[in-house]
Amino acid sequence: MKRFILATILLVVVVAICGGLIWFNFFRDKMIEQFFAGMKAPVVTISAITVEPAQWTPGIEAVGTAAAAEGVDVAVQTGGIVEKILFKANDKVQQGQLLVQIDDAVERAGLVSANTAVAVSQDALSRAQALLQRNVSTVASLQDAQNNLDKAKGALTQLEATLDEKAIKAPFAGTIGIPKIDVGQYVQPATVVATLQNLDRIKVNFSVPEQELGSLKIGQPVRFGLKEDDLNFSGTITGIDPKIDAASRLVSVQALLDNPDGTLRPGQFIRVRVDLPVETDVIALPQTAVTISLYGAYVYAVQDAPATADAKAGEGKAGESKAAETKPADGKPADAAAPNLIAKQIFVKVGRRSGDVIEILDGVKPGMRIVTSGQNKLSSGSPVAVDNSVQPVKGATVNPEASKS
Repeated sequence: MKRFILATILLVVVVAICGGLIWFNFFRDKMIEQFFAGMKAPVVTISAITVEPAQWTPGIEAVGTAAAAEGVDVAVQTGGIVEKILFKANDKVQQGQLLVQIDDAVERAGLVSANTAVAVSQDALSRAQALLQRNVSTVASLQDAQNNLDKAKGALTQLEATLDEKAIKAPFAGTIGIPKIDVGQYVQPATVVATLQNLDRIKVNFSVPEQELGSLKIGQPVRFGLKEDDLNFSGTITGIDPKIDAASRLVSVQALLDNPDGTLRPGQFIRVRVDLPVETDVIALPQTAVTISLYGAYVYAVQDAPATADAKAGEGKAGESKAAETKPADGKPADAAAPNLIAKQIFVKVGRRSGDVIEILDGVKPGMRIVTSGQNKLSSGSPVAVDNSVQPVKGATVNPEASKS
């Protein structure tokens, strides 16, 4: 009997302990749930702009290569010993100016003989003509004398051409480069003497997608620059290749611009923008405001926070104080029902890009406030506080009065 009573007591104790543990775990989970349910989400500080229709200047952007409007590598046409180099690096030379003289002593010595041969042949022709007029000579003799004169003139012309080839002259005015030969050096034909570039005008060769070909025409203005945000050179399109590259689907375009101060140099990469007609009432946002994900592009809109159930109940009671001033049973003042502003995720359809702004085709309307920075800390419904004292990038606000470039 005593054993039965002892076992019963032990069983009751075990059941009580197990029940206590179960109740404690349930009570703990309930308290944790209530604690987190009553905890307010932290307020995220963001910057935002108010969306307004703006002017949009669409354009075709590319990267081109600069080349001199006139530029050649001056080369030797006839081999020989370099006698004189009559220029220094970066000299401004005029068209026809003598640059290099190849030794031509042998040719000049033969020039005297060639001139003499021409004079003798000319005298022989004159005598043959006179004899023929007196019927003393024949027509065949006259023809032989004419042929000899033509041969002598041909030899003289060939010798003069050789002399001209040994006097290397500038084909056009421009800036001459570093000499690549030395005095006394024997040079072969096609040896490069130096590069000659006319830097007053620059050609820019660039390519655009075939879809943009219909927007281009000869004489269309183009802006150029060494930096994407500093297109301070202006020119015009002078050529559009009639053939589209089948491999890249690009079409080659050439433009010409003035380069009076010599800032641009042949071979240099240069930014290109062809401005298209201005469009009005376009919704555009800073690119920092748009997040691209696997599910699509989205932005965060700043909205007023909805009122809680307690606040609504407080407003519905006639004769009572405002919800923000009500006090619970313990006499302590109640916290604010909800933050003033929240961020709401909105999926958008994006269009063209220009500089640091992007066109929004759908999802955003004028008057909406869109977050431009701080999105990495947000989720839909997060409480936010707007602070526009610091903008993330230059041009983070859209000016409806100014065209975007």
